[in-house]
Amino acid sequence: MSTPVVEIAKAFTPLGHSDQGGRPDAMQMQYRNGYVYVGHLFSSGFSVIDARDPRDMTTVGFHPAPPDTWNIHLQAADDLLLVIHAKDLWKEFSAEQSYYQGSVGTRLAGTRRTWSAGVAIFDISKPAEPRQISFLEVDGVGVHRLWYTGGRWAYASVLADGFTDYVFRVIDLQDPTKPRWAGEWWLPGMNTARGEHPDWDTDRWRYALHHAIVDGDTAYASWRDGGLTLLDIRDREAPELIVHRNWSPPFGGGTHTAVPLPARDLLLVADEATADNLQDGLKHVWVFTIAEPANPVSIATLPTPTDQAYPVKGGHFGPHNLHENRPDSFVSDTLIFATYQNAGVRAFDITDPYQPKPAGALVPGPPSRLMDPRPGRPRVIQTADVHVRPDGVVFCTDYNAGLLSAQYDG
Repeated sequence: MSTPVVEIAKAFTPLGHSDQGGRPDAMQMQYRNGYVYVGHLFSSGFSVIDARDPRDMTTVGFHPAPPDTWNIHLQAADDLLLVIHAKDLWKEFSAEQSYYQGSVGTRLAGTRRTWSAGVAIFDISKPAEPRQISFLEVDGVGVHRLWYTGGRWAYASVLADGFTDYVFRVIDLQDPTKPRWAGEWWLPGMNTARGEHPDWDTDRWRYALHHAIVDGDTAYASWRDGGLTLLDIRDREAPELIVHRNWSPPFGGGTHTAVPLPARDLLLVADEATADNLQDGLKHVWVFTIAEPANPVSIATLPTPTDQAYPVKGGHFGPHNLHENRPDSFVSDTLIFATYQNAGVRAFDITDPYQPKPAGALVPGPPSRLMDPRPGRPRVIQTADVHVRPDGVVFCTDYNAGLLSAQYDG
């Protein structure tokens, strides 16, 4: 058992901490049947952590990635674990900002393939013992992030040969041992194999699907500097555009996560802070009304944390991800959880969507060591992902500081 060290715990009670078997670097996580599956940012693989007792979490397995391959994102549902395979882009872009500026596919075109690209599918009917049952391959850089909550269909951001960057694709899992690619959609200008040409500044802006969250027959897709689309996916073989909105410029881009709150016709959209010390500008979590889906309108932003001097603390300050209201998790359309990187985890009350209010803060202490091998990185927290159980137990990950659990008391 490891007692977490925190700087701020307002409406949160810290419970436990795990260094993930000596690999405390973490990006996305999934909580399923008492176990946490963590994709590593630098350690090239994913880990399985027994979190049935959040005060005493135990690492029970590490699954290494193939050489030169990222496993940073994953999804778990229906006794299946889907794990992305893509080129390890930190090795390609050691200067972080170069990863976020310009089209990755264009810059990597013609690179000799040394990595695995696609989606690995595991049987997790024995939660501590993932067993790979299939692999869905991609010709290109690979897959960045997924959305899967069970059933036949999963959704992926995919960078295949012939595209400037990641686009939206549907995965058919009717037979998980024989998955196949179904429909796809991209922003006009991204499919260079068909002779399309971007109409944006490809040296400055990165138009690339981060991921889409699906509710019913609508995919709410975040395109980094390309903004937001709502896609009609009633026909999974042929997605269609409902609307495209982009607010960069004048804002700094990095649109990362769009979480629908369908009962209230609201949509939360987080723009990721992608540079140190606000070099890419102050980023926001936007509140949209989608009462008319073809005309999303921003009506507010979540309050920016001000309880410490985060802009000058070092590292990234601003939104990264949102708790995504997954089935079997804590689901609310008034209480929102978000990660703010060097400002930790934040809770917000949006009972009045025009005047969101802070409802809690959990700011871990600095990491005991840096896993990040890139030069000049500061030893500050960079809280990446958050998941909340139905009972209010919160799990959050960090680039360097492992897995933290806490109880939300607000």
